[in-house]
Amino acid sequence: MKIFSEELVNKAAAECKVADLSRATIGEVLLVAQYLEKETGIPFIRMDQGSPGLPVNQYGVEAEKAALDRGVGSQYPAAAGVPELKDAASRFVKAFLDIDISPRSCVPTVGSVAGSYGSFIACTQRIPGKNKVLFIDPGFPIQKSQLRIIGADWVEFDIHDYRGEALRAKLEDMLKEGDIAAIIYSNPNNPAWICLEEAELAIIGELATKHDVVVMEDLAYFCMDYRQDMGHPFQPPYPPTVARYTDNYILMLSSSKIFSYAGQRMALTCISDKLFDRQFPALAERYKDAGVFGQTLIASILYMITSGCTASTQYAYAEMLRLSTEGKINFVEDTREYAVRAEKMKKIFTDNGFHIVYDRDVTQDVGDGFFFTIGYGNMSGGELLTELLYYGVSSISLSTTGSEQQGVRACTSRMREELYDVMQQRMQAFAADHPLN
Repeated sequence: MKIFSEELVNKAAAECKVADLSRATIGEVLLVAQYLEKETGIPFIRMDQGSPGLPVNQYGVEAEKAALDRGVGSQYPAAAGVPELKDAASRFVKAFLDIDISPRSCVPTVGSVAGSYGSFIACTQRIPGKNKVLFIDPGFPIQKSQLRIIGADWVEFDIHDYRGEALRAKLEDMLKEGDIAAIIYSNPNNPAWICLEEAELAIIGELATKHDVVVMEDLAYFCMDYRQDMGHPFQPPYPPTVARYTDNYILMLSSSKIFSYAGQRMALTCISDKLFDRQFPALAERYKDAGVFGQTLIASILYMITSGCTASTQYAYAEMLRLSTEGKINFVEDTREYAVRAEKMKKIFTDNGFHIVYDRDVTQDVGDGFFFTIGYGNMSGGELLTELLYYGVSSISLSTTGSEQQGVRACTSRMREELYDVMQQRMQAFAADHPLN
């Protein structure tokens, strides 16, 4: 039996100005779920917004308080970032990726959203004629919205059918036109939780060098592939990264998920030293500066977007990175709860006729973590999103992420222990109302 009537859900959509529920964005689904909860008092199982669902890292909190007590709030921070954070970032990258990036090339940003925004601008303006971004989808919808704002074009493909060596021909076909400035993907992936493997990243790196394309690697869920015992500083296994296979890379690290520090909006854009120092005449002409990639990105682009990052939060992030590098914070174990939730949630769905959409990496099954993807029978993603709302479960359609597969994204971050039985009851009702045979 449905929890909410079709009439009530449609009323909620109309009141929240959602034109088409089947194509609703994360924000729109969130508004509808909140409306229904308020109107009925019935709690939703919230699988929509990927907001951290674990306590904030207290080392960061205390370090930020201490920085404010020292008076850092009275001065503008340097646009390039405070030295303590830049040094800690360089050492963190070495400790957990075994990659050498100098402190000067580690640039704080107001969340990875600001990092990708600024990087898109610099990448698409650095070489005339190279003005498109290639998305290896599915991915984070906001990044395409950023390109709409700056007036840049993009191309995309769903990686579902192009894993392993099949990726090479697909990428080569898309890069041969010569107009691609950058490639972007997340690893682990939002929304599918697939993880690109070393062999695939080697292909991306090789072709990025060949075609002079910058690879933007979104590492918001850094080391959260719990199938391996990562998270030990200066010890393998290290997470796979394109940085081993090209000098044309930008790594985007965030404090939001691994430290549950999302509210303070703090991330890092770590640029290969060689790319940081490359001079581009087109950038020099546009910005009337030296046209050196890293400096232009910092002073002529990022500073214009955000005027720098909050000083106290930089010190908080520096402390969390430092303690991680020293082995005093184990952020992998601190976040493993997401994998526990995913395993329980997946079982409830699959026991009731759902299937996992993105279920395999090249050499192993997709792991459990912050996200997973589900489909049901022959339902489209939009149909499934809408139907689940009637049963008090909110999600987003995979179609909004660039995926060509039919299903929805499930986020584990807001799941609570007392809701597993509720979810089981609701999905049993869903399956009874939607027989597959």
